[in-house]
Amino acid sequence: ELLQRATVVCGCGGGSAVRDSLPTVLHHAAQLVLDADALNAVAGDAGLQRALRARAARGQPTVMTPHPLEAARLLGRQTADVQADRLASAQSLADGLQAVVVLKGSGSVIAAPGQTPAINPTGSARLGTGGTGDVLAGWLGGVWAQAGAAQGREAACASVWSHGAAADLGPQDRPLRAADLIETMATARAPQG
Repeated sequence: ELLQRATVVCGCGGGSAVRDSLPTVLHHAAQLVLDADALNAVAGDAGLQRALRARAARGQPTVMTPHPLEAARLLGRQTADVQADRLASAQSLADGLQAVVVLKGSGSVIAAPGQTPAINPTGSARLGTGGTGDVLAGWLGGVWAQAGAAQGREAACASVWSHGAAADLGPQDRPLRAADLIETMATARAPQG
């Protein structure tokens, strides 16, 4: 089946319809990026949370890209609690759901089960505009598809860096549009080493 060889980005739009496709995607996708509507569906459904943990047990890696409110829903906490300790919140999500977690925001945190979290130094509040999170999820899926399954954390770190750098380098004379972000990301390169 195609899904068993694919890197799938799920949740960038789709609303409640995403919930209906999640059991199939969680079971079959070789590599999976969960964003927005998919994260909200997982937060409200213990069965989907079990299916997410089962992916890791089968060797099917997942990267989740929550903003603080989505992370709070997934953790059953308040957003202020997540923001009060972003490192611990991201690590708790990563360990609890057995997935790489990109906790978006100022100093985005990339956490993976059993590993020390990374903090991304690039980006700004300009990334708070509509569509920029979708750009990150899509870009991450593309980078990860090229890198391979074992590289989920590395693809997340590289993508978050490029995403932030593009916001820093992009046009500063107007609000950041998703299209501007994509164009700038195509030319920004992550540091080596």
